[in-house]
Amino acid sequence: MNDALIVTLLSVVPKGLGSQLQGAVSRAGLSKHIIRWYAGRYGVNLDEMVGTPEDYATLQDFFVRPLKPGARPIDPAPEALVSPADARVYAFGTLTEDGQLPPEANLGLDAIELVGGDGRYQGGQFAVLYLSPKDYHRVHHPLDAQIVGQRYLPGALWPVFPEATRRVPNLFAVNERLAVFVQHEAAGQVAVVLVGAYGVGRMTTAFSKIVTNTGEAASFQGFNPTLPVKRGDELGRFNLGSTVILVTEPGRVEWELSVGDNVKVGQRIGRIVSGA
Repeated sequence: MNDALIVTLLSVVPKGLGSQLQGAVSRAGLSKHIIRWYAGRYGVNLDEMVGTPEDYATLQDFFVRPLKPGARPIDPAPEALVSPADARVYAFGTLTEDGQLPPEANLGLDAIELVGGDGRYQGGQFAVLYLSPKDYHRVHHPLDAQIVGQRYLPGALWPVFPEATRRVPNLFAVNERLAVFVQHEAAGQVAVVLVGAYGVGRMTTAFSKIVTNTGEAASFQGFNPTLPVKRGDELGRFNLGSTVILVTEPGRVEWELSVGDNVKVGQRIGRIVSGA
């Protein structure tokens, strides 16, 4: 079945219910019997994970498997902004003055709507990082910072492969998403946005009790006092692969990326611009 047909079919079926059923199956004990098949089908690197596939009680447990200590070294340079996820670089660059992705990104997205309406990111920088089924599914902090808040925005659960993002206008900003806002002295306020997809409606964080796609309304939670974090600390988890989008204030970051790059957690992907 090709990607275009999948998008067409999903436009007429209840994606939320389908994702909930898929999630329920992945959490069921019987799902452990397909873990070894899943790892082989998608080329999961078993050498870097803790344990073996047989050590995981469910497929969902395997999706959020931990890695061995030292498997993801964190770039130590003070000016480094590091990748929050194992992912493929889908797009990056500078937003327009009204918060849209530029035409050369070939991706329609209103980044201000994506984060829930915060205009500080107009003209800022963005990077779209896609997690595939083979990838490690935990998300980590991209810099030393203070967590100042998180915003949950319930939405659709469109798939996020390229054909879908071309066919569904503003897809990332209409899908289920969880935006975590961190404050850094030089980088300003950075939004780390976890975007759900078909089969990936459930996301959690390491610092709060939120669980997405459980019928809760949109919400914002501020943190006072703020929560200090280090680069590489765990931020949250996906149940399956999806997308992480970084959004920064104008003039704060210079990207060190190419479209199509495969990046790992802790790998330097940008430079924080001092004195911005």
